[in-house]
Amino acid sequence: MHLTPSRKSPAPPLQAGLARYRWTIALRSIAAIGGGYVLAAASADWLGRLLPVLGMSRLEAVATATMLAFIVHACAAIWAFAVASTRRATLGIVLPAAVLAAGAWAAGGAA
Repeated sequence: MHLTPSRKSPAPPLQAGLARYRWTIALRSIAAIGGGYVLAAASADWLGRLLPVLGMSRLEAVATATMLAFIVHACAAIWAFAVASTRRATLGIVLPAAVLAAGAWAAGGAA
């Protein structure tokens, strides 16, 4: 029996599916970590400007907004892995961050 070296064939479907799964996890991780950070920062900025207008002292407002930003970041990470599609996960983080950043900018400009 004579064995000839086989030609390199394209990746089997299992490896292609595994690569796609890994890219999806990587993108969701970027959305959770980076996008969650941006969303948390935007929410802290917006709340830090809004709460003094509502009667809270500036020091308490900044401390409250900062503590709530940690919760926002955790919720963004949970959101990134809970929704069905990566696109929805990204949009669910980017759009609220953009709205909150615009609200903070409208409330007092860049810090």
